[in-house]
Amino acid sequence: MEVFIQQLINGITLGSIYGLIAIGYTMVFGIIGMVNFAHGDVFMVASFIALVFFLLLTAWLGVGSVALALVAVLIVAMILTSLVNWTIERVAYRPLRGSFRLAPLISAIGMSIFLSTFVLVAQGPRSKSIPPMFNEVIALTSGGGYDVTVLYKQIAIWLVTAVLLAAFWFLVSKTALGRAQRACEQDQKMAALVGIDVDRTISITFVIAAALAAVAGTLYLVFYGVVRFDDGFVPGVKAFTAAVLGGIGSLPGAVLGGLLIGMIETLWAEYVSSDYKDVAAFSLLAATMIFLPQGILGRPDVEKV
Repeated sequence: MEVFIQQLINGITLGSIYGLIAIGYTMVFGIIGMVNFAHGDVFMVASFIALVFFLLLTAWLGVGSVALALVAVLIVAMILTSLVNWTIERVAYRPLRGSFRLAPLISAIGMSIFLSTFVLVAQGPRSKSIPPMFNEVIALTSGGGYDVTVLYKQIAIWLVTAVLLAAFWFLVSKTALGRAQRACEQDQKMAALVGIDVDRTISITFVIAAALAAVAGTLYLVFYGVVRFDDGFVPGVKAFTAAVLGGIGSLPGAVLGGLLIGMIETLWAEYVSSDYKDVAAFSLLAATMIFLPQGILGRPDVEKV
């Protein structure tokens, strides 16, 4: 039981990171109906931006406070990653918006390859790391054969995910930008006729998605302490799996799907085999598409005749 609880804690932490990435997927897909397969590599780029600026602040500029350095790194990563994603939308996606449906998908795959190759050339193929931090633990059980512990940085990841989910749910549900996003989701031409700037709304959505990916990338770097140029593809695909599992277009569904994927992955690695943990996640996606195509919290599509 102690091992099971520990793996649940680890799964919730990993699933929280997946959930933050999945929110970006579900927001973009909900508005323009396109799977931004470069989003996972945007997450990877954000991790490298966080790593470079963290080392710059601590090793070169001598900032002694790790917490202060992380706050500054998070802000810089969000700004630069948002700029990257805004540029991607303007250059690679907007010109193809009225084209046939496969054109944006091919462009997204091309941008994914471009980003990973750029980081490979700029940073090299080896893993890059930062010094361990915030490794203090809280012992939930002790005295037995196995101690259940939770790290302070795990609690921070849970809190950040919960706060951001609540903030963006409020943004989409209660603000003028959220109403514009929901209008564009229903009908972009009609939204333009009633005065909504569709291009601006889509660009802002890409910026928000990139900011969430930057938060996820920074948390990923802090938790694991290492990042590689190819760390964007698999987390990106799993985050997309989480978005589909939770219900594409649903922000709570994206986080719920991420938590489920994270827990299934860690439990499978513990009790079955770590070599096949990805198989478990994608098998769940296949089963969801067959038996519950709208996802757990998604709404079934209704076609009006």
